Amino acid sequence: MTLERTFARSLVTVRTWPFVIDMGVGLCALALFMAIVHMAAYWMGTAVPTSPISENARSLPLYALYSVMRIAIAYVLSLVFAVAYGYIAARNARVEAWMIAVLDILQSIPVLSFLPPVLLAMIALVPHHQLGIELGVILLIFTGQVWNLAFSFYSSMKAIPREMIEASRIYRYSAWQRFWQLEMPYAAIGLVWNSIVSVANGWFALMACEMFPLNGINFQLPGIGSYIQTATYSGDVRALLSGIAAIVLIVVATDQLIWRPLIAWSEKFKFEQTESSDHVTSPILALLQRSAIISTLSGRIWSAIEEPIYRRMARTRECRVIQPIDQDSKQGKPSIGYWAAGIAFALAVTWGAMQCALMLRHITLADLKGLFEGAAATFLRVNAALLISALWTVPVGVAIGFNPKLARVVQPVAQVMASVPATAFYPILLIALLRIGQGVGLGSMALMLLGTQWYILFNVIAGAMSIPSDLREAASLYKFTRWQRWTTLILPGIFPYLITGMVTASGGAWNASVFAEYANIQNRTIQTIGLGAQIDAATADGRFPILLLATIMISLMVVTMNRLIWRRLYRLAETRYKLEG
Repeated sequence: MTLERTFARSLVTVRTWPFVIDMGVGLCALALFMAIVHMAAYWMGTAVPTSPISENARSLPLYALYSVMRIAIAYVLSLVFAVAYGYIAARNARVEAWMIAVLDILQSIPVLSFLPPVLLAMIALVPHHQLGIELGVILLIFTGQVWNLAFSFYSSMKAIPREMIEASRIYRYSAWQRFWQLEMPYAAIGLVWNSIVSVANGWFALMACEMFPLNGINFQLPGIGSYIQTATYSGDVRALLSGIAAIVLIVVATDQLIWRPLIAWSEKFKFEQTESSDHVTSPILALLQRSAIISTLSGRIWSAIEEPIYRRMARTRECRVIQPIDQDSKQGKPSIGYWAAGIAFALAVTWGAMQCALMLRHITLADLKGLFEGAAATFLRVNAALLISALWTVPVGVAIGFNPKLARVVQPVAQVMASVPATAFYPILLIALLRIGQGVGLGSMALMLLGTQWYILFNVIAGAMSIPSDLREAASLYKFTRWQRWTTLILPGIFPYLITGMVTASGGAWNASVFAEYANIQNRTIQTIGLGAQIDAATADGRFPILLLATIMISLMVVTMNRLIWRRLYRLAETRYKLEG
């Protein structure tokens, strides 16, 4: 017996591709390892608060490496924190209300309000190495990325259909199994889309975190943010455009290499009874799935971790006895540890309140008047930005989520536009407005819109994609009118995601106010009335009482809005618009 055409071109291609893919994966892993080694050597060196920034375009690759590593580390920390925080808040009824209230407050506090305590604490923790400054900057970027991820995971946990939880009880899933096989898959689509916004917000915060004044010291770290700010101050338009072009290239590469494969991969977690005929595809994901190295290593590593855990849990009472679904809601008596943690927290809050009261003694009546005027102006801008953003993002997001052909064209463009930080284009916008005789007021409104609309858009897209195909087919079968389709299917289906997007967009707008209402352009400082401008000026001048009171005022306004509006809408999403089988 002989084999014909043993060296056929098609067979050689099939055999060769996995090897080529494995080589590419290996080279990428080697490049990542070398980047980590380089960053570790830089971070463990002597602390240099002010590094000279070259406006030569040849320096951009190194600056890009520094900035990307900072954002990547901050994102990983944000994802871990968000999942842990959202899980505890959704599963523990005792602390749920407190944790969500704290999350509401924290997500509204501008990045610059965290800057003095976080940076000074990290420098004190690691005083003689660059690592202390870098940790401070990474944590500041973390504060710009984490909150919408936490809200997304929490809302997904609360929206899991009851019959799915009952099924996990019947099959005697442990908490570990339920987390990995039900809760994380159900939250995957929302997490992926909110991750895109989080990383975009990381770039947004990076512009302020790599170059800033504090207590008379001008901190300046090597990175694209410092490069763009230096070019803005000097008026070098060529260098400014080079920096923006570098960010756009990084964003496009991230979209094609990371986000699009993740979106395609997360579609398998869509909760539906009838499989959709349209799927998001990714050539990169298809190539990675053919890699022998990735499939072999991931399988072996996961099995080595998973099997011992499952064997141990199989012997626990939780896996041997079927637990009633309502048992989680039953609260026993608080333990000693619970009371000790509560007392420690109360003492810490009391001490912090006393320190704040001592600091606020230096506030004058003129300062109070300026802060109240600024609070009113910024409040109006924030809510106007939310309203304008929602008017166009809801119909566009539903169209993208429902129409795969449109999604293939519009979705990559929207992801790239969302990932490019608005603060990178803000200097160009302000220069243009100043040349036509306009002030920073119009520019601040435009920047707030750019900082809020993507939160709503991507949450609406995720909500539209999560609506089961069988419900959409039923609406078509019964010949719903457009009004019936929107009021009966679309708006109820996207409602939990829309509320999450609006809440996080509100926090994004308050954060954007710091960058929008105060700017340094061509050696000039321009500002408008608003709390963001007062926070920026107080940070630069070291006026910490003004910074503290402005932050408290933002928190009070956000908590009031959440109590009166957002919390009631969240409760409505959990009860009336929760998807049940």
